[in-house]
Amino acid sequence: MSGWRSFCAFWTSTSTCRAFFPQNRLNAPYLNTLPKEKEPPYPGDLELERRIANILRWNAAMMVTRANKRAEGIGGHIATYASIAELYEVGFNHFFRGPEAGLDRDLVFFQGHASPGNYARAFLEGRLREEDLENFRREVHPPVPGGRGLSSYPHPWLMPGFWEFPTVSMGLGPIQAIYQARFMRYLEDRGLKPKSSAKVWAFLGDGEHDEPETVGALHLAARENLDNLIFVVNCNLQRLDGPVRGNSKVIQELERLYRGAGWHVIKVVWGSAWDALLAKDTEGHLLRRFEALVDGESQRYAAFGGKELRERFFNTPELKKLIEGMTDEELTELTRSRGGHDMVKIYAAYKAAVEHQGSPVVILARTIKATGWAPRSWPRTWPTR
Repeated sequence: MSGWRSFCAFWTSTSTCRAFFPQNRLNAPYLNTLPKEKEPPYPGDLELERRIANILRWNAAMMVTRANKRAEGIGGHIATYASIAELYEVGFNHFFRGPEAGLDRDLVFFQGHASPGNYARAFLEGRLREEDLENFRREVHPPVPGGRGLSSYPHPWLMPGFWEFPTVSMGLGPIQAIYQARFMRYLEDRGLKPKSSAKVWAFLGDGEHDEPETVGALHLAARENLDNLIFVVNCNLQRLDGPVRGNSKVIQELERLYRGAGWHVIKVVWGSAWDALLAKDTEGHLLRRFEALVDGESQRYAAFGGKELRERFFNTPELKKLIEGMTDEELTELTRSRGGHDMVKIYAAYKAAVEHQGSPVVILARTIKATGWAPRSWPRTWPTR
């Protein structure tokens, strides 16, 4: 037995072992999976789509605020939708297919706490009236005559003409989406329905992965080769009562989880403002600094801006050389430039996910909670404090 232990100790210490079994073999570098040169042209009007996203953020925030003025304690999540708006809009505008697509229609499990954004979009489309928005979370006794109450979260029993799937409590959406995709494939494999290109999309939060229902069926999806399933994880790095992972990187943790379960992983970490610096970094200094970054540090830079980034992030001679000539305002833009708010990066990730074959796909998108509001509120919402 001692000889076997000696052999194991020798094997694990050799460069051969490290070459075949690297320590972080389930993690790719903390970069976008798709580099800039692999991004397809964006098919929409970026300026118009960004403007619409900001209008929706405003309407969602005002709907929740007015509801709480009418009835103290009504509650409602507004920062969650602010962080996921672009992820939704790129899907709505360029990918999601409705009932008019027939058997190829997509099914979407929306992140439950972002429901105010869905209501705000339905209002803009003319599907809800102003009186309906005034009755947010007041289904039993709507205070505004002529309007119907809007449920707190996606609730097809309370709003059968609006919601298709219940996704709260947290964790219900992901596991439902997996079994929905599995059942669709089951029917096709047995000739009970024609084969189609329909996709099941599920939007969920990073903190939602602490729920056992979120992760309990991941292996099933990979084992059944459910390439009709796409998860989009809104990694805004914050939960209701504090950071999701303050002293590590939740995106890297989730990448290991999904890749270990057999999923194809696409990371959307950095926005376009970082592209020039990444191209300039020919010796890997910026990449090494990314690897040392933790989520708590990221949130600090988003809260305090360019001066903080210059002093604490670009903290070596090599890194300082990369940003020579850049102003604090330009550095502040870097702190705000996360991949989950960059429609060009999101479109590239969605297109790659839709075209992928052979396994389910997860997109890990880094966002900022409360983005689109006054910058002073970014990562300074009360959970961070």
